[in-house]
Amino acid sequence: MSATAAFTPQRGRSRAAKDRTATIVVWAAFVVALVPLVWLLATTIASGASSIDLDFLTHDMTSRLDPVTFKQLPGTGAAHALIGTLLVTLGATVISVPIGLLTAIYLVEYGRGRWVARTITLLVDVMTGIPSIVAGLFALALFSYFFGLGTRMGIMGSVALSLLMIPTVVRSAEEMMRLVSADLREAAYALGVPKWRTILRVVIPTALPGIVTGIMLAIARVVGETAPLLVAVGAVDVTNKNLFDGRMMTLPVYIMSQYRTSTPSGYAHAWAGALLLIAIVMALNLVARLVGRRFASRTGK
Repeated sequence: MSATAAFTPQRGRSRAAKDRTATIVVWAAFVVALVPLVWLLATTIASGASSIDLDFLTHDMTSRLDPVTFKQLPGTGAAHALIGTLLVTLGATVISVPIGLLTAIYLVEYGRGRWVARTITLLVDVMTGIPSIVAGLFALALFSYFFGLGTRMGIMGSVALSLLMIPTVVRSAEEMMRLVSADLREAAYALGVPKWRTILRVVIPTALPGIVTGIMLAIARVVGETAPLLVAVGAVDVTNKNLFDGRMMTLPVYIMSQYRTSTPSGYAHAWAGALLLIAIVMALNLVARLVGRRFASRTGK
């Protein structure tokens, strides 16, 4: 009895020591992961915040007349790049979300055990690892075949980015719909609700918070891509709001082009563009969280 009593406190102390060690390791890993993120954000803010003003956000790179000195001033704004990024990303979202969502519905609700579903799953996994520049080359080759060599349009960038978005949308929507309880489906079937209506009224609303979050993360993943946009969309110094007519500037390409000038003003504008891009990504993540919480509160999940 005495030996057992002596062993029990010792074993308790050993477990407490292991718990403290694991806690220290976890916190140390968290700090190690956090330091470069904080350093990157601080460096970007310190280097680019001073260049962001109303002129930077409302003008493009075309020269304009100074109302005071009546001299032509070189354009230094990034409005054309900001507008181009938003339009190209919006086009990619319009293409990717319906395709990804319908594919996920088929995989979860209709394709279980079928070779077609297994093939689609394999192709989605392969698309997940495709280099981004390959997506840009695909869009370039596709539009060049129909419209001729040298074609550059904003919609080409949307098609390229959609190839990178679709796997993320499919995977996130698929996993969220698989988490929907089978009891909800069976209850709808027992009431005589057809399968398509069950999917539309029960499965999708229940999984909607996770689906929306996955879509937002997919957008945040592609909004900073440079290679496919440089290949498929090109660059231009003026504002172009038409996805189907001519080249468009995007923020990633703007950052690269400004950095290549190798001038202090070019570096400052590149950092300012990087700060805008980080702000867009952070805003998308914030929207994903807010939308997820709002739909989760409605569905009670």
